[in-house]
Amino acid sequence: MNQMDFTPALGRPEMTGAYDLAIRMLTRERRWRLALLEQLAPREGDAILDVGCGTGTFALLVKKAAPGARVVGLDPDPAVLEIAAAKARGAGVKIEWRRGFARDADRSGDPFTKVVSSLVFHQVPMEEKRRGIEAMARTVVPGGEVHVADYARQRSRLMRTLFGLVQRLDGAENTEPNARGAIEAILADLDHDSGRPSRIVRTPTGEISLFRLDVAPAVANSLAPPATGGSTEAS
Repeated sequence: MNQMDFTPALGRPEMTGAYDLAIRMLTRERRWRLALLEQLAPREGDAILDVGCGTGTFALLVKKAAPGARVVGLDPDPAVLEIAAAKARGAGVKIEWRRGFARDADRSGDPFTKVVSSLVFHQVPMEEKRRGIEAMARTVVPGGEVHVADYARQRSRLMRTLFGLVQRLDGAENTEPNARGAIEAILADLDHDSGRPSRIVRTPTGEISLFRLDVAPAVANSLAPPATGGSTEAS
């Protein structure tokens, strides 16, 4: 696994250190993160996987909201995992950090009650979007929940124009399907109602949409079997 296998935070490795500041300034971060936290509703005893955890900001919010929950962060980028681990140490909380892609969400075999991902799938190729969301759904227990917050369909000319900044940083090839509704379509294939956003936050870089998928047995039975080979790496 090397840095060419994924899109680094802000599109280039040398910009990773500025990621938290950029997200705070350009995405109305507090609004959508708190909306996602409210939707996730972490509780004591939950086991929650944060897929594409980045620098750990949301994982720390989850742990603060439910100190008795088990929180695991998964990301392919060792640089952001180092930042995340340092944040957790500074906050005095225990979060497990693992190295891996969204498609590796179910590789460990650990059961999770909830899985969440934020600002990840607009950065990955089309096939990886589907594989990642399906892996997230496979790893939750029956009746578990999958939550996604990301740049999805851009519903107005203004939002489409503002989203151009994200496309310049992360590349048009991977981001364009999101702007055209790829996330909605993938979730709707698993459960029709899940393809509708539960909330949309307009930001200086485009619309960020929140989605929720309840993984009932019928949904779980529709999922493709996991790919063989590969594993996540503990960080």
